[in-house]
Amino acid sequence: MTTLKKFFTYIIYHPERIFLRLWNGVAPIISDQLFLAVKFRLTMGYWMDFAHPKTYNEKLQWLKLHDRKPIYTQMVDKYTAKRHVAERIGEKYIIPTIGVWERPEDIPWNELPNQFVAKVTHDSGGIVICKDKSQLNIFAAKQKLSNGLKRDYYAVSREWPYKDVKRQIIVEQYMVDESGHELKDYKFFCFDGEPKMLFIATDRENTNEDTKFDFFDMKFNLLPFTNGHKHAKVLPTKPKGFDTMVELARKLSIGIPHVRVDFYDINGQVYFGELTFYHWSGFVSFEPKEWDYKIGEWLSI
Repeated sequence: MTTLKKFFTYIIYHPERIFLRLWNGVAPIISDQLFLAVKFRLTMGYWMDFAHPKTYNEKLQWLKLHDRKPIYTQMVDKYTAKRHVAERIGEKYIIPTIGVWERPEDIPWNELPNQFVAKVTHDSGGIVICKDKSQLNIFAAKQKLSNGLKRDYYAVSREWPYKDVKRQIIVEQYMVDESGHELKDYKFFCFDGEPKMLFIATDRENTNEDTKFDFFDMKFNLLPFTNGHKHAKVLPTKPKGFDTMVELARKLSIGIPHVRVDFYDINGQVYFGELTFYHWSGFVSFEPKEWDYKIGEWLSI
């Protein structure tokens, strides 16, 4: 199939995706509620009820508009979040920071260790993972980080805590778990200080299509739904630090209607990952859809 034919086939079968790109393009001049209403319709396939939201994804949009505590900005900033979390659960759960810079050109690349992770502080993405500096394309790394700094994540998601995050680059110590090649994410969904479920993200260093999400309840029973990614062919096992992560998630989510608290586990040693207020920004369906309603019942607004 020719490139032109693929293009027109894409337009015919996915017109909503074309309109979504256009809608994201005019985002800066659209009010928050109107932008979210239209984007929700384009991504989820139905109009949400802002007055009486019922599903989990609908309630996330409501929270974007109505739950705006200034502390949330510090909590989503990948640099300042470390200080916020360390004050509550202790420094031993924090991945060591190598340095923070405002531009890729300011980073002393030759002085960095052989392995490290670099990422922008205000975005979801924009990450460079270096396992061997001798193999690192520094030009490409600078370009990726530079593009990340330019991205206005707030504009296209209306996740307002990101609006005023200072745009910087943080470089952290490279970490790997017992697999020897990746860090599995353990992401706990907390509601008013109580973890209700988690998912484990695996195969994250491959393409986005290869990433696997497996959801579990707090007794570590697999939950029968998918959300954004397929289940792993071999289900991940319960981590050694599971009970520690549950307790830490409680401490970090007290007083918050809903937040996702992410951790890593390296042979039982738990490390904080990040705090996320709007899983998938509230724009990815649960299959079957009934789980969108069930999880929505946990979120009191």
